[in-house]
Order: sequence, then structure tokens, then C-alpha cells
Amino acid sequence: MSSQPVPVVQAQGLTQRYRKTIALDQVNLDVPAGQMVGLLGPDGVGKSTLMDLIAGARVMQEGSLTVLGGDIGDSTHRRLVGPRIAYMPQGLGKNLYHTLSVQENMDFFGRLFGLGQADRQARIERLTHATGLYPFLSRPVGKLSGGMKQKLGLCCSLLHDPDLLILDEPTTGVDPLSRRQFWDLIDAIRAERPGMTVLVSTAYMDEASGFDWLVAMDAGRVLDSGTPADLIARTGAPDLEGAFVRLLPEDKRTDMVALEIPPLIDVEGPPAIRAEGLTKRFGDFTAVSNVNFEIRPGEIFGFLGSNGCGKTTVMKMLTGLLPMTEGEAQLFGEPVDATDLETRKRVGFMSQSFSLYGELTVAQNLSLHARLFDMEATRATTRIAELAQRFDLGDIMDMRAGNLPLGLRQRLSLAVAVLHEPEILILDEPTSGVDPVARDHFWDLLADLSREKKVTIFISTHFMGEAMRCDRISLMHAGEVLVYDTPENLAAQSESGTLEETFIHYIEGALAKNAKETPPPISGGLVGHDLVPHRTDQRFSMTRLLAISYRESMDLLRDPIRLVFAMVGSVFLLVVIALGISMDIEDVSIAVLDHDQTPESRAYMDTFFASNAFLETPPLQDRDALLTRLRAGETTVTIEIPNGFGRDLNDGHQVAVSAWMDGANTMRAGTVEAYVNGAHQFYMLDAMRARGIDTESLTPYSVQSRYRYNPNFDSINAIGPAVPALLLLLIPVILMALSIAREKEIGTITNFYVTPTSKVEFLLGKQLPYIGVSMINFVLLTATVVLVLGVPIKGSLVALTLGTLIYAVVVTAYGLMVSSATRTQVAAIMAAAILSMMPTIQFSGLIQPISTLSDTGQWIGTFWPASYFMHLSVGSYTKGLSLMQVMPDLLGVLAFAPIFMGAALLLLRKQEK
Repeated sequence: MSSQPVPVVQAQGLTQRYRKTIALDQVNLDVPAGQMVGLLGPDGVGKSTLMDLIAGARVMQEGSLTVLGGDIGDSTHRRLVGPRIAYMPQGLGKNLYHTLSVQENMDFFGRLFGLGQADRQARIERLTHATGLYPFLSRPVGKLSGGMKQKLGLCCSLLHDPDLLILDEPTTGVDPLSRRQFWDLIDAIRAERPGMTVLVSTAYMDEASGFDWLVAMDAGRVLDSGTPADLIARTGAPDLEGAFVRLLPEDKRTDMVALEIPPLIDVEGPPAIRAEGLTKRFGDFTAVSNVNFEIRPGEIFGFLGSNGCGKTTVMKMLTGLLPMTEGEAQLFGEPVDATDLETRKRVGFMSQSFSLYGELTVAQNLSLHARLFDMEATRATTRIAELAQRFDLGDIMDMRAGNLPLGLRQRLSLAVAVLHEPEILILDEPTSGVDPVARDHFWDLLADLSREKKVTIFISTHFMGEAMRCDRISLMHAGEVLVYDTPENLAAQSESGTLEETFIHYIEGALAKNAKETPPPISGGLVGHDLVPHRTDQRFSMTRLLAISYRESMDLLRDPIRLVFAMVGSVFLLVVIALGISMDIEDVSIAVLDHDQTPESRAYMDTFFASNAFLETPPLQDRDALLTRLRAGETTVTIEIPNGFGRDLNDGHQVAVSAWMDGANTMRAGTVEAYVNGAHQFYMLDAMRARGIDTESLTPYSVQSRYRYNPNFDSINAIGPAVPALLLLLIPVILMALSIAREKEIGTITNFYVTPTSKVEFLLGKQLPYIGVSMINFVLLTATVVLVLGVPIKGSLVALTLGTLIYAVVVTAYGLMVSSATRTQVAAIMAAAILSMMPTIQFSGLIQPISTLSDTGQWIGTFWPASYFMHLSVGSYTKGLSLMQVMPDLLGVLAFAPIFMGAALLLLRKQEK
């Protein structure tokens, strides 16, 4: 019987496609248990896809995949083994919540995995002491450096003692000292838990050389696997990087010749870039302090430093993107001026993150930037063709930039940066996350630009191999430049003769000066097997639900824009809408063209002017003025009184008066017409009574109108109680719709995929804070309707409050449904706004009763929750309805809760499709 342990991961014929792209192609792989296993390969070869599948974060398409002794495609097995797996996805802090502090993030992950209070606190202290994060427990994640985010991500992954730890490029963009601390922590944990398997993808060959087992991949296939020594021996390469290159297909290999950059030839003239006393403060925080350096024309100057030390801030100040607080910066001997467009055209800038337009193709991005830099059309076409050939972009010119793998994105970004043939090129970590082959090709292009085109290159990097290719480098920490010299001179300062050792020595020296940044000594173990055991396999956990609810609440409370929108926006919209769509019409502008000029004609017009409904404007002189003022909107009504009006009236003859009205708004015109007829009738009857005529005998009857629930016939009494039904739907649905879509967009949805959290826990946890927001909105809206709009509640406040609570549950469930069905925040907002407002405005009784609508309109109103709440709200305010009288409306609203929540459960996926 074999004594070999069962592999922790076994894949057979594993195939995964994204439309026409094959991410994994018939992968067969065994991952040995209890070892550090590395995945190596160029960008876009399927490493992240494979890790997603192993973690259970993605739906498997073809083949079989066994993880920890069971089929990871089976939901029951995923639920059982989920607590034994930890997954840290690619990207700086991608699995973290940036509005929460270090402590709150770790506490949240501990709750998801069922750790008790004492257990969580003990593990948090141990892990943060070990990583140097303990002094920063209260700091928001958004204010941590990249290296600190990666260490926190690892701590969150290790809280529950996983048996399988999956790390997707965990040290990309992390400085050498933080990388060393990161791997020291992993080694310490593995020493205490030798049975734990660590699966890592990395772009650093020096890291991979220390792993127990390696898997080389390309084009979705496994090229070879084995120990680092085995791969080197089988390929006959001098080192692991050479072995990796030799395993690649022939058309993807480099020429195996080390890149040689010719020495720099100095030219006379001022420095291309000069910084003197450069300082930048953000409030009380000093990001950059007294930075000084000079860069010669044509020089490749490397900018190295710890994460968050201020390198990007310096670069932005040199390009004019960020104003400096103190000091001076010069380009080509002239002070940096953000308004000097001619100088800006001489500079190319490539930001650390991908900043091009993902929805545009490669060709469209290049063409757009050519126009932005005012390049002549013929020259732009020629230049784009040159760069397409030089940067090997010809085959991808029609592909969308957002769909390119990282290496090609960086190549395109560099092509855009040099498109206008700048004399200075500023590159902020351009090769972060790029594989060795792509990095060599990238540097070959930089060498050509520097030595052949005489372009000055200012580049930041965390790769020491890249730093050795620079003419000079500077080391920076905490906003200050520690030293700058040639890389050879700096490397010679270390005992090992390596630049990495020198870098670490300088950074550790700087850290030692600040005791607050020095991590406390590690006391005790890193993982606690003696702690209280925890259960995380139960199907429903109130602890997890409340943890999600608390995290969502904190995220909302610490986002001032969303918070103001949630609390104040509804009140503002209530006042605007209620007053804006009022049917009450006052101060109708009226003018008179009086051809008669008699006491009778003046008395006739006084009847109009005495009414609050009309506003007198200057009299008209002729028919042309009448038409001109109506056309210009200066008057709404004009009255033309003919000659002989007074005589005919006194003689008892029939009189005729012409009334001209603006009928552009038919609803308003109808009301104004009734006002005019009323005033005319009042004057005529009054004139008849003055001559002794019995006006009662002229008509057989009269009508006296009385309104039961709105005696003054004020439209605000109808609109005021109805608008909250719209706003209590619109605002919570938009906020709720953003909640899940936002996590999908920034990547934290992965935590839902790979933790034991169930769909019910996730949805209800998300929903609770927004039910609270809805009820706070209800209180604010009710106070506004009663105190500001002056509409009292005549019915049951208890019934209205209970109805609002049920309505809040329904509308937030509706928001969850919308959010589960959308992938981006923009799509979620658009869908939530349109699908909420249109049915409510048109078919819920806001403007006209549902019974007066067409059959289709009535059908829509019957199956829309706002219709029931609209009737409940208006009835509670104006009709004095009791709890029992609104019970049919309460039950009508309640019926929608299981429908919307059920739809959200069906649409929400526990795995990425």
C-alpha cells in the first residue's frame, strides 16, 4: 500500500471557456498535500480561473475537480469544506472592505467562520502582532499601503485555521521588505500547521524558487510540474526563470539572451527633471517631505520605496496632476506648470492602474489619444501603425482594451504614453503583475526609447532585477528619499551584494527611528488549536447574518454621500414633488384690451382683479399686442371688451366678451377656463340683480359642492400623503440595488462565494440596514408632510407605521432582486430608478385613480405594491381610516415580500458563472 498522502486537489479533463476564449484546456493536475505549491505562467493562461474553481468561487463547466476529498462542484461538499479553505484573490486588498478598519475587517471574517468573541480577539492579536499590523488596528483599510493590505488580506484568510490556503499573486505590487515579512509569516504558520497546503500564483521567480512544488502553465494547459530543482534539471536551464522560459512554446520564448542596456551617454544642458525641497501635505498628513533629485536627459531613473511611501505622489506633482505644497519641480529647466499645455505635450505618463478606456478597442484608444494631443491626422495614422508593429499590437487592434490580459494592457498603456513622442516618460509601476517574458519585452522597448530616442525615463518598481537595469535609483520611505546612487554602488553596500538586501537594510533603519511602526515581538504561536472549536457548517447562522448586517451598516454610515442621499434626499424630493405637481392654480396673469372704456367695462374687469386666482398685468393697446404677449407667455389670459359693452348691458341687450387663453398646457388651460367662466358669471348675475332681475328664476336649480375629505379642495392634501409612497420605494430600492452590485464590481463578492455564508444570510443581512433607513425616512417624511406641508394624520398612526414597515421589507426585497440581476452599479441604479418610478407614477394612483385607467393599466396597478401602500397612506392621512379598514392594503403589500425575496434568491449565485 502506498504511503503517499492523497492529493489535496485532483483535476481531470478540467476545461473552462469564456465565450470564445479557452481559459483552461483539458487540465490534469494533482496538488500534493501539506506543501507550498506555486502556479507559474504568463498573463491570461488560466491561473486565476483554476484557483477560482478550486476555491469553489466559480461554476465548473467540464471535467472533474476533487478538493479536500470531494467534488467541489457539489454544493453540499462546498458547504462542508468551505470552512477548511481560505482564498485571497488577486489585487491589493480586493477581498477587504476599505471603509472598515483593520480590526473590523478581521472581526467580520471571524464572525463569518463562526469564531466566538474571545476566540476572534485572541487570533486577531496574534496575527496582527506577527505582521506588524497591531499598531494600526483602528486605521481604515483604504488608508493602508499596498503591502499592509496584502498582509491584512492574509490575516483575514488565516483566522479560521484553513487546511487549504489559496493565494493569487499575493505579493504583486508589494515592496521587498513587506514581501519578506509576508513569507516569513507563511513559514511560521506552516511550521505550526505542517498539514496545511498553500497554493500560490506569483510573478516573482525568486519567490517560486523557495516553493516545494511548482506547476508551469500556458494557454490553459499544464506544461510541467515538480520541484524547482526538477524543472531546472529537466530543462537544462541555469535557473528557474530560464526553466520557465524553456517550458513555453517556441513562439513565446525570448531569445534566451540577457537584456543588455548600453551605457548612458551624457549630453550637455539642464537636467530633464529636477526636484528641490518637494513637499506635499494632505491636511495634517505629510505624504512627501523635502524630496531632492536630478535626472539627466536620456537617463533611466528608478524610483524604489516601501508601499505608501509617496512615490506616486511625487510623480503626479512632476506631471502637474497634483499641486505641490512646498518646493520646486522643473521639467526641461522650466518650473512645472499644470496650465502649460506645450510642456505637458513633451511628457508621457503611465499610471500604476490601468487608466485607458476599457470599452474602446486598442485602435480606438490610440486614435483618441492622438486627437487629444492634437496630432496631425496623417502623422497620427503613421505613428499608430509604427507603434502597433513595435509593441506587437497588430493582432489585437480590434479587441476591447478592457478584455486584454495584464501584460497586453501594460504594453498598450506604454504605447499610448509614447504616442505623441514625448521627451520624458514617467512610468508608475508599469510591470506590476506582469510575467517575466512580458517584463523582458517591456524593458527592451524602454531601452530602445532611452538609448535610441533619447527619452528620459522615470520609473517606479518593486522588482530588484528591473532596478538593476536603471542608470541610477533612489530609495524612499515615509515620504523621504533615503539615498540615491547607481544600483551597483547600492548593491555593493550589502554583505550579499544584492540590491534587495540594501533596500531592506535602509527601510528597516528608517522604521527603527519610529517605534510606532516597529511591530511588537511575536509572543506565542500564530494559530490557536487550544482555542474554543467553532462550527461553520450549519445551514443558517444568525451570527453570520448580523455580521453582514453590521458591515453593511458601517459601510453606509461611513459613506457621507450615500448617507446624505438616504436621509435628506427623500425630504428634499418630497417638498419639490409635492409642490411641483400641485393642481392648485393661483396668480394667473391676465391683461385686458378694453375698447369700451366705460364704468361698466371697468367694473367687469374688477371682478377678475379682485380674485386671488388672477394677477393683473398692464393693459393692452391693440390686437397685435394681445397676440404678442400671449405668444411670449407674458400673460395666460387676455380679455377683449368690445365697443358698446356698457350700453348694451344697460339696455338689456346680449353682450359678447372675447377671452383669449394660452392652451399649451391643456390641463392648466381647462382649470383657467373654469375660473374665467366663474368670474364672468358672477359679474353678469350681479349686474342683473342690480337692475332688479330675479336671477333665481332664470335657472330651475343650483349646485352647491361640498368635498367630504378635502373641503378646501387643496391638491396638497392629496399629493402630500401620496408622494411618500413613491419616495419610500425609490430611495431604498436604489440604495439596496447598489449594495450587491457594488460588491460584484469591486470584487468583495468573492467573500460570499468562498465563505460558509448562505444566500439567505447574505440577503437578509444586507436587507436589515436598509429597512432601518426606510423607517428613518418614514419618520422624516411624515414630519415633513404634517409640519411643513400642513397635512394632518386623521387616521391610525399605528396602521400607517405598520404598513410602512411591511412596505420597507417589500421594497428592499425588490432592490435585492434588482441588485442580484445586475453586475455594475450604473446598471443597478438605472434599473432601480426606472423600474421603480414608472409603474408607481403611472399605475399606482398617484396622479389618477386606478379605476380610471385602461384594463392594462389596472392590471399593472393590481400587481404593484405601491398601489396598496398609496391607498393606505392617503387613507390614513385624509380619510381617517383605522387599522382594520386598511387591513386589505396591509395584506396586499405583504403578499409581494415572498415574491421579490424568492426572485432574489433565484437570481443570486453562490458561484461566479
